[in-house]
Amino acid sequence: MSERRSPQVPGWIARSVQTGVSAARSPVAPRPINPLGVAASPVGVGLDSSTVRARMAQRIGAAGVSNPVVLQAMATVERHRFVDSALVNQAYEDTSLPIGLGQTISKPSVVARMMELLLDSDAARSGQGRVLEIGTGCGYQAAVLAMVTKEVYSIERLRGLHEKARSNLRPMRLSNVHLILGDGMVGFASGAPYAGIISAAGGDTVPQAWCDQLAIGGRLVAPVVVGSGKQALLVIDKSSHGFTQTVLEAVNFVPLKSGIA
Repeated sequence: MSERRSPQVPGWIARSVQTGVSAARSPVAPRPINPLGVAASPVGVGLDSSTVRARMAQRIGAAGVSNPVVLQAMATVERHRFVDSALVNQAYEDTSLPIGLGQTISKPSVVARMMELLLDSDAARSGQGRVLEIGTGCGYQAAVLAMVTKEVYSIERLRGLHEKARSNLRPMRLSNVHLILGDGMVGFASGAPYAGIISAAGGDTVPQAWCDQLAIGGRLVAPVVVGSGKQALLVIDKSSHGFTQTVLEAVNFVPLKSGIA
């Protein structure tokens, strides 16, 4: 397969230009991957109960996420297994939680929202399914991505979190997830091109490497600083003609940093 030369990302992608919401489209949802074999009907009690996760997914749906594959994935992955034991009772609340080293696990509603945006791209609808995640953290989002995409490359710059994610994900035996210890700001060229790139950290600009590694028809979803230190979700779509961007709602993510620690 011949490799297309990536168009140069225009300077306005690295700056706040205009805020707006893309016209809603009805994505053709990919067939969900469910390696966990979770029962379709609610079973069990407590935090292990699929009822608890189903209720969380229902709340996310009521808040506006409509992609059934995303909602099914949110109802499948056991979020309480990715947070510290002292915080498990808050695992299914719509809140971010600390995971150590100054990092957090994102709100379930934000995870679902970003994944719905990621799947609503030309590349995703055409069956391309390789995704790059910037910032593995504790591994929760990588696990959810594994339910809705064919292959996940997830890169983490903090060695302690990289190891935590490996430990958290190992029992799930997700053969389509690849964890990398590295500098997320340079992406992971060996796995490119990606149908989607999703970031769990926000900076003042979108790194050029991410845009270079995005496939034609692919989509990038990331928080970005848009003024006065405030962050908003930025969606970048790549076509053979270049890039288009849409700035969406305000969000709050940890800062994007370079290097390995």
